[in-house]
Amino acid sequence: MPGLDWLTARPLAHRGLHDASAGTIENTASAFSAAIAGGYGMETDLQISADGEAMVHHDDALGRLTEGNGRLADMTAAEIKKVRFKAGSDRILTLGELCDLVAGRATLVLEIKSRFDGDRRLVRRVGEVLASYAGPVATMSFDPAAIEAVRAVAPGLPRGIVAERHYAHAEWGRFPPGVKRRMAFLLHANRTRPHFVAYGVKDLPAVAPLVARFVFGLPLLTWTVRSEADRRTAARWANQIIFEGWRP
Repeated sequence: MPGLDWLTARPLAHRGLHDASAGTIENTASAFSAAIAGGYGMETDLQISADGEAMVHHDDALGRLTEGNGRLADMTAAEIKKVRFKAGSDRILTLGELCDLVAGRATLVLEIKSRFDGDRRLVRRVGEVLASYAGPVATMSFDPAAIEAVRAVAPGLPRGIVAERHYAHAEWGRFPPGVKRRMAFLLHANRTRPHFVAYGVKDLPAVAPLVARFVFGLPLLTWTVRSEADRRTAARWANQIIFEGWRP
């Protein structure tokens, strides 16, 4: 897709420019406002509510950062918006509220969270909200089927695939080795047709993302850059970083 220079023009703050010790919690209006003030773009996460709204939150359940312990998919958007964070005064945003807050002032990269269960409500809602958003925005997901759905629902919306080499974290334990291998080597690309790749910095260099960048010309983002050592790796292999806990 032509015209994606904005995607790699500035470093992307992972879940906004957050600092829990200062009361600025990830994926909140305060963290996004701080990223804008710092001149950064931002990456954030989306979950689906019970009534089909796109909610800005990383975890699929409450409890780590918030009061309560319910699953977001079992709660309405109105119920989720009433939830308090354990620190700070922010509340969980809808995607529409995030778009209103950012208003085109910074690049938005939206990670579509997926349970790999074929539920495409979140993709459809993202397409609906972004249809009227004029700012620089892109979608991405670990789930190739979600990105394939973005391609079908909103073919003009920039879409990327998030991947890593080993998928060693316990959350990937339910996936057969063959499935993880196909994701690591981007073997779904004929179906997903990603416009960019976001690959784990600890896994660079790796064949698949470098072929995507240097052979097919796709922008390569890398995550999550948390140190100067990570930055040096990123500078050698990637076009731009998604960073956290450290400022480039």
